[in-house]
Amino acid sequence: MHKHLPAIAALLISLGAHAQGAPSPAPCPSAVPATARCYAGEDGRGSFYRIAIPQGWDHGVLVMHAHGGPADTGPAKPQRAEKDLQRWAVTVKAGYAWAASTYRRGGYGVTMAAEDTERLRRIFVEHFGPARRTLLHGQSYGGGVASKAAELYATVDGKRGPYDGVLLTSGVLGGGTRAYDFRLDLRVVYQYVCRNHPRADEPQYPLWMGLPEGSKLTRAELAARVDECTGVRKPAAQRTVQQQANLATILDVVKIPERSLIGHLNWATWLFRDVTQLRLGGRNPFANAGAAYKGSADDAALNAGVLRYGADPQAVAELAADSEPQGRVNVPVLTLHAINDPTAFVELESAYRDVLRRAGTDALLVQTFSDESEHSYLSDAEYPALFTALLDWIDKGEKPTAAKVLALCRQYEGAFGPGCRIQPDYQPAPLDSRVAPR
Repeated sequence: MHKHLPAIAALLISLGAHAQGAPSPAPCPSAVPATARCYAGEDGRGSFYRIAIPQGWDHGVLVMHAHGGPADTGPAKPQRAEKDLQRWAVTVKAGYAWAASTYRRGGYGVTMAAEDTERLRRIFVEHFGPARRTLLHGQSYGGGVASKAAELYATVDGKRGPYDGVLLTSGVLGGGTRAYDFRLDLRVVYQYVCRNHPRADEPQYPLWMGLPEGSKLTRAELAARVDECTGVRKPAAQRTVQQQANLATILDVVKIPERSLIGHLNWATWLFRDVTQLRLGGRNPFANAGAAYKGSADDAALNAGVLRYGADPQAVAELAADSEPQGRVNVPVLTLHAINDPTAFVELESAYRDVLRRAGTDALLVQTFSDESEHSYLSDAEYPALFTALLDWIDKGEKPTAAKVLALCRQYEGAFGPGCRIQPDYQPAPLDSRVAPR
């Protein structure tokens, strides 16, 4: 073998990865300003990405976006990044460059998604040059991803890391264990009430598995079962007395809104299967052995009758290592959460503040709350207000208050439309007030 062949092979592999990761011009989605430039690519590790650069950007502010989910559990799809750019065009309209990765695969993996986001940032810098400031924005599950990335890359090669500030909106901020406890509660309470997921004549399995391997149950079939038991898809007046009672028990005990019942059961089915079987080798990170459920017509019977599970300590440790924040941040962190978020409870913000307080970094955290009832996207004008407040904190040392963010938001309403609903005096209750402690 020629002595230079290994080096040549390594060079070719490197060049191939470089070419594969290079962004190519692509059409911008309709919501992005027509004057912007858009690019698409694949990062060499399986993640697809989109980049948008507004006219006149000139190495200004780059926003690295971490998307929500993880709804899909299969291979990454480029359409995901395109849809994210369409949704988050407000960032480009506000004058910031924007980049987001699909992550290399679907399914759970917070550290993986943080790594993929950082890989894309490096691709951006390689091809478009460094930004004056780089902000990390995470939405929903992406809030957990961004909070993890802020810690993973707080220091790189002995120097402060690449991110100047972090914005977390509607964030799932408790890690994979604390943030998902209530979905195990939902599974056991739902099964106690409805007894059809699984049905008595179907193979039985521990509910923390989500679904057993080989199950053919579809989301449409699960929704039909939920409706059969609770009438949740029918107008209230068309539900039977028993359906009304069943629905009330589930919602009152688990403390979720009616409109999110089927969605949460989907997560507690297919995402739980992904987490426990594909990521943790069939081990259980979820427990409800010590949970005391309240809110039913007969709490004693409910607590005696629900299925109980203990967690595998190794599975808990692995899921925590992948996803739980430790509070090791060294840049400003600003959050916004809808008070009536139907998916990621607002009380998760209390848990996140407690993490930073224990780490001694809570001075770097400012939290804001809006009187909204959505999860995946909040008012347009709120986002540029948040970015401006965060940049003022970074550039001028002006730590924002919720009142300042509200004032900025009202200034942006002329360009971005009405909808500023930030409540400066609101503070969320502890997470234990919403999710039964264990």
